Formats: sequence, structure tokens, C-alpha cells
Amino acid sequence: MKKFFKILGFAVILLFAALVTWMFMNMRDRHPGYTADLKITNNSPSALNVGFAAVTITPEVPDRWIDSNGDNEYNPEDGDTFTDGNGNGKFDPVWIAGFSNRKPTNGVHDDTWARTMIIDDGKTRLAIVSIDAIGFMNDDVVDVRNLISPESGISYAVISSTHTHEGPDMIGMWSGTPVKDGLNKEYMKFVKTRIVQSVETAVKNLSPASLEISQDLSGAIPLVKDTRKPEVFDSGMRMIKAVDKRSGEVLGSIVAWADHPETLWSKNLLVSSDFPHFVREGVEKGVFNGDTLMKPGIGGICVYINGAVGGLMTTHPSLPVKDPFTGEEYNEPTFEKTEAQGKQLSFLALNAMENPSEVIESAGISVIVRTLPMKIDNIMFKLGAALGVMNRGTVSWMKMRSELAVIKIGPLSFVTIPGEIYPELVNGPVDAPEGNDFGIQPLEIPPIRELMPGKYKFIVGLANDEIGYIIPKSQWDEKAPYTYGRDNSPYGEENSLGPKTAGVIHSNLKEMLEELGK
Repeated sequence: MKKFFKILGFAVILLFAALVTWMFMNMRDRHPGYTADLKITNNSPSALNVGFAAVTITPEVPDRWIDSNGDNEYNPEDGDTFTDGNGNGKFDPVWIAGFSNRKPTNGVHDDTWARTMIIDDGKTRLAIVSIDAIGFMNDDVVDVRNLISPESGISYAVISSTHTHEGPDMIGMWSGTPVKDGLNKEYMKFVKTRIVQSVETAVKNLSPASLEISQDLSGAIPLVKDTRKPEVFDSGMRMIKAVDKRSGEVLGSIVAWADHPETLWSKNLLVSSDFPHFVREGVEKGVFNGDTLMKPGIGGICVYINGAVGGLMTTHPSLPVKDPFTGEEYNEPTFEKTEAQGKQLSFLALNAMENPSEVIESAGISVIVRTLPMKIDNIMFKLGAALGVMNRGTVSWMKMRSELAVIKIGPLSFVTIPGEIYPELVNGPVDAPEGNDFGIQPLEIPPIRELMPGKYKFIVGLANDEIGYIIPKSQWDEKAPYTYGRDNSPYGEENSLGPKTAGVIHSNLKEMLEELGK
């Protein structure tokens, strides 16, 4: 009997050691010693060369499925069945990221993309990439940077996500089991290769260009809802149009706005980039009423960039959207509603671009990048990292690598945010409602845009990472009594690294922007 218990004890110790080793392997640093730290200063006006490229990252969807009980989750135990489209005898799901877990797509409505704008002042070559994904982790961003050919001459690459909730899971949280991420490694490899192709093609397309800057800071307000008090928005649209100096043709454009691309909501089963698809189509090809062209597009390649979407900025099913031509009002989340939203946004962008606020013929590019170890306080994120469900490494005990960047190009400035920042941190004011967990007044002041140099200030959300919601500490609300008379804790805190995250990001950006403005 003693021998049995010795063997059992030894087996338990071995099992425990194996479990600990497995957890540490899940949390290992994927890029030991990597840092993105950079400082480039050029305040001398220089001729600009600009290039664009758009490369699809649309997944193949070999199999389809039938949701027998309409719960939007694939569970054979519930009677859900699938059609074996590729004949390999098993279900090959493409999991949709956002809303509920285990929701496979049933096809593709529109392509998803990696779209790139390159700006070069002769000293610095900056790549701004936007991919149709719910998020792209910093480890994956570093993988892409390491794959970009040195001959491309990229000084710094920003890889941001549109945050569509209708695309393949590229993080792993929406598709796996409780102890395993559900990433399709082959698809991730494909996406990384295609991002590199987008960047390198944009470099080949570089041409001398001028930049036409335009804004509409109020027209899009009715198209987004703030679902958490206080109501603070980042609803201004900001546009850059690059025009070839030799031919006069439009090379491409950037359209920046802040809203969750989830207008299609939770029951959609088709891959889509959501409303950014219709925005890009409208800006490039024009806005149509049926087959009738109502507003000509500008051509080129449109890059959609998201902004401060925390809070939560969304075109909620309770928010009606009107077709700009027929006046028909859409309430239920459908592709018709999403298209109507895209048409309205395209109209606003195209109208603003007809009368640019400023034309930049020459400018210098200044860039400051700072690598940050971000502490994981969220217990579920800790478990996710240890169990491998959140597919990223840590640089030390429960700290993950992330980064911030601030950029100045003449009167333009950009701040990259590695997640979903609350608009009050960007535009102000930060509130300190009664019942906040720390009983404090606002700490993260002044607002980030107030610190940014130049006349035209772009926030690039979900840039180079996705760390979740970035919430003012004075609005943190996990414990009763809850703020604003709520009965429960609001959504947001459960998908945040923790209450200190906003302070770390704000204080670092404040230092970086002060340095950039010198």
C-alpha cells in the first residue's frame, strides 16, 4: 500500500510539474529582447512620396453548418450539423471573432483586407497598415515586421485593426476550448504573409505626392451610440487624400472614424469587414442609389482607420440608420442597414474632401516609439495567458509587451493606441462619478488630443496590439455601489488589463508628445 501511495504521489508531482511547465511555455516571450523604441526627428519640409496597396486576407470557408436551435454556437450535442465541403471527413470551421464563442461562419459576404499607405520624406519611410480583424497581437505585429524585406526601407510600420466583429478570430478567444486557443495557424501565417505583401507593394507604388487634409467633425454623430455613461464621443471624421504630383490622379486616401464595426451584430454568419467595406467602396468607386451614381468616388485605394472606440462606441441595434436616398429607416441589424451607414459615411468623407482644409506639398516626418511592459491585473487575462487561450507571450511575470507611437508630419499628428481607448481620455472630459471604486478624481488629464501638436490630430486605435479596454481609473466600476445608479458593474472592466492601464498609457504619451513637440 505504501508503494502505491509513493507512486501516486510521484505521479501527482510529475503531473503538477508538467502543468506548470506547460503554463510557462504558454507565457514564454515570443521575441526575447525585442524593442520597437525609436526616435526620428525631421522638422525640415521635404518632398513626400506616397504609395498605397490593398491585398485580400479573406479566408477560405470550405464547410457550412446548420444551427438547429438558433443559438449561434456550433454544438453537435444540440443537433447542429455540417456539410463537408472539402470532403476530408471533418468540420473545418472558420470561427468569427466577436460577441459569442464557437460561432463558425457560413460563407463570405465581402473580402477582408490588408491595406497600406506608405509616406516617405527621403529620410523616414512610414507604413500605416489597416487590417480587417478584431485585433492583432503585438507578438504577431513583430512577426510581420521581421518578415518585411530590409530592401523595402521601412523605418517603422504601424499595423492597426479595423476591429470588425464579422471576421476570422485572429486572437484565439472566440473559438477554442477553455484550455486551448482556437487559432488557425495556417490562416495566421497567410495573413502575415499578405500584410508583408501589402507593405512591399505599396513601397513599389511610391510616387511624388501632395496630401489634401479634410475634416467633418460633426456629421457622423448620429451614426454612433455611446452605450456607457458618460456620453463622450470620438465621432469626428478625418481624411487624407494623396494626389500624384505628376499625373494629378488620386493615389489613395485615409478615412479615420471611431465606431465598433459590429453594425451587423451577433447573428450574422458571413465574413465581412462590416461598414468599413461600404465606406471604402463609396470613397473609391462612388455612392450609388441602386444602379444610379449619386456621388462620384475619388479612385485610388481607401484605408479605413478606427479611433477611440471604448466606452462602448457602436451602431447598436437600438440606433436607427436611414438610407440617404430613399429615407428608409433600418433598425434591425442587416446588411442593408450596414450599407446605409457606409453610404452616409462615404458621402460625408467625399463632401469634405471636395474642399480640403489644407494641402501639404512638403513636410518632414518625426516619429517616437516606446516599448512598454503592460501589467496584467485582470484575473481572466492571467488565466488566458497561462492556459494559452490568449495567444501571446509575457516579458516578465504577468507583464506583456506592447508599444506606443507618436508621429508628426507637418500639421498632421498621429497617436497609436494599442487597444480600445475610452473617448474621454482622448477628447475629455474624464468623469469621476460617485461610486467609482477608488473614490478619486480624474488622473489622466489633460486629454490626449490637447497634448498633440499640429492642426489635424489622428487617433489610430487597436494599433500594433489589442490589450482590450483602456478605462479612466476614476471611472473604474467593478464593486457596488455602482456608478450612475446602475444595478451591476458595466461592461468594459472584464475586458481590460486593469485599472492602472490608462494611467500608464496617458503618462507615457504625455512625455512622448512633449518630446515630439519640441
